[in-house]
Amino acid sequence: MGCGVTKSDQFHKHSGKAIRAAVLIQRWYRQYVARTEMRRRYTWHIFQSIEYSGEQAQIKLYNFLGYLMDNFTPSSNERNLISHIFRENDICRDAEWERYFCYKKIEVPEIYSGPHLTFPLTVEQAVGLVEAFRNKKQLHSRYALQLLLETWKLLRMLPNINRISTCHSKEITICGDLHGQLEDLLLIFYKNGMPSLEKPYVFNGDFVDRGKDSIEILLILFAFLLVYPSDVYLNRGNHEDHIVNLRYGFTKEVLTKYKMHGKRILKLLQKIFSWLPLATVIDQKVLVLHGGISDSTDLNLLARLDRHNYISALRPPKKRNQSSASTSMDSDLDEDVWGANRIFQRRASLTFPKPLGARDCFHNRSLQDFSDRIKVNVETELEIRRRRRSAFNAVMKEPETETPTLSFDSVYSDNAKEEWKQILDLLWSDPMAQEGCVPNEVRGGGCYWGPDITEDFLNKHNLQLIIRSHECKQDGYEFCHNRKVLTLFSASNYYDVGSNRGAYVKLGPDLVPYVVQYQASSMIRELTVRQSVGRTERSALKVLREQLFAHKSDLICAFKKFDSENTGVVSLNDWASAVESVMHLDLPWRMLRCQLVTRKTSEGMIDYYDWFNELAIIGPNSDNIDQSLLETLYRHRSTLETIFRIVDTDNSGFITMEDFRQTWKLLSVYLKMEITDEAISDLAVTIDSNQDGSIDIDEFMEAFRLTDKKSRLERGRSMFMGTATDLTKLEGDPNI
Repeated sequence: MGCGVTKSDQFHKHSGKAIRAAVLIQRWYRQYVARTEMRRRYTWHIFQSIEYSGEQAQIKLYNFLGYLMDNFTPSSNERNLISHIFRENDICRDAEWERYFCYKKIEVPEIYSGPHLTFPLTVEQAVGLVEAFRNKKQLHSRYALQLLLETWKLLRMLPNINRISTCHSKEITICGDLHGQLEDLLLIFYKNGMPSLEKPYVFNGDFVDRGKDSIEILLILFAFLLVYPSDVYLNRGNHEDHIVNLRYGFTKEVLTKYKMHGKRILKLLQKIFSWLPLATVIDQKVLVLHGGISDSTDLNLLARLDRHNYISALRPPKKRNQSSASTSMDSDLDEDVWGANRIFQRRASLTFPKPLGARDCFHNRSLQDFSDRIKVNVETELEIRRRRRSAFNAVMKEPETETPTLSFDSVYSDNAKEEWKQILDLLWSDPMAQEGCVPNEVRGGGCYWGPDITEDFLNKHNLQLIIRSHECKQDGYEFCHNRKVLTLFSASNYYDVGSNRGAYVKLGPDLVPYVVQYQASSMIRELTVRQSVGRTERSALKVLREQLFAHKSDLICAFKKFDSENTGVVSLNDWASAVESVMHLDLPWRMLRCQLVTRKTSEGMIDYYDWFNELAIIGPNSDNIDQSLLETLYRHRSTLETIFRIVDTDNSGFITMEDFRQTWKLLSVYLKMEITDEAISDLAVTIDSNQDGSIDIDEFMEAFRLTDKKSRLERGRSMFMGTATDLTKLEGDPNI
């Protein structure tokens, strides 16, 4: 009998090959999934790092402007440019506000085809408003003002913390950040139904900024609030703040859509934002708030403070003389009256600076002592104040006394400072995995709190769950702290199409969160996972390249520190170290190198000059403008635009040549860098192409482009431009 191969042997042979093939496929698939997840994570890290860096820059700028307000004479040009954003005008009678916001003289033309409103609003009108905005129609300014005025009146009657129950409706829907993305709100209403007696909603802040339909979202939410005041609840977010709106787009959106009455609408919204409730408690067990808590958060204190005093959560309210209650809203008298006492506080703080503490004063950590660049003659200012005060004494019926030893703490009462810190933490804080409570250095405001703080807080207030928003999550939601904290984010495709899902939560009597996820864009539903990740990755890398190229000069200086012989090349390790030392984004630079640097020498070194040789920042007649000034302009364009918006007091979109020069002087002091008058004048003349003596802010900001001759960068402006990483020069004071 022969020794041929049996069928059994053949079977085992083929079976072995099949198993090996399956193992190889499985190994390849696992590697593919791991690589995809790695790409998702670093893409996410890029977006989030640059976003939070921009928030740092906003807070630093506001601190700086506050410093100018506290240290410049009232008659100085610099102080006059910015004083209006700090003038809260809360001392006016309600009747005066209503006269200022009166809509009755505004006529609605016959050709107007948008929705018409009558008050009190009906359900049909609220639903009609949703459909009108879905069809890209705009609400007339008369109706917008009337709707906002009615909303303001209602909000003033609401408590700081709303308390609601699931027993009436059986289910409450909670939505996170919407950020002006109307498409997401419409999808939520489509999937879940519009607000009604049977379908109550809690909207957890950050309705505005970044997206293009912020005012429409506000008008829809306010309309349903008026129709169902016991079934629609709105919490304030950190973007319901007129200072933040200057940077992130809402101010510009309103002024663009309502050119004639936009200023009044913004002023009324400023009041409305300050009256939004701070939190909502469901069934006495679930706390819904926008940002988070700290180790000192006290719901009892939050429930009784005067929330409307905090027009902006970025700055504590000043003590005011109550005798000025009869001042009209358009008068600057209140600014001068309560400012008359401020010089003594300034004198003390300039002469005897108080070192800043680690936790309590963290909000001011990046506020430098700018007195070395800003020369203030204290004695001259005192004399000016004495004269002003003498004039005011007759009006105020107050004895003329001087208290040059008045301390800093006497201007801010202990209670006011504690209240402000409570609100700042509530709107700006984020959870962390580690235990404890530390300053939120990433955002520049609020704190990071750990699971131990959550446990203590829940036990203290007899709660079982915190639902918060404030952070974009890839899946639209995320549990942490042993599932006792739920982060909820409702703006899908926040960074780019496909970057994240949105989510909302339905909460029944059992108080177990039921999460519903969605993706608003139809485009993403047509992409595979690989295509979606690839698209988002390309978008993130584009933004990152913009940031790197905008820091060209600083990066080259950093590379030269590793290149002592001036060869023009550095190793991969040195390249990564140098980039992080400039950018401070805490990214995996070694891993990203192949995405960012296309050429290496034969020895594996990186030619950093070659890396930048295709870069050019272009603008109108840019050959006539100093390149270092152009780079400064591009790098700090968001900060510069924010200052422009502040300087544009009449919200016209134009500023004078003199205001343009003053803006650049403010920026030069802020950045601690020299910008000559000649360079500023050359830039102003170049920009003023029609020579009418004024500058269009939008045209100016859009006039400059970062271009890459290899087309690695797309043209246009990124929402993430203008970060705080360049401001590390401001951190030199050991007391800060």
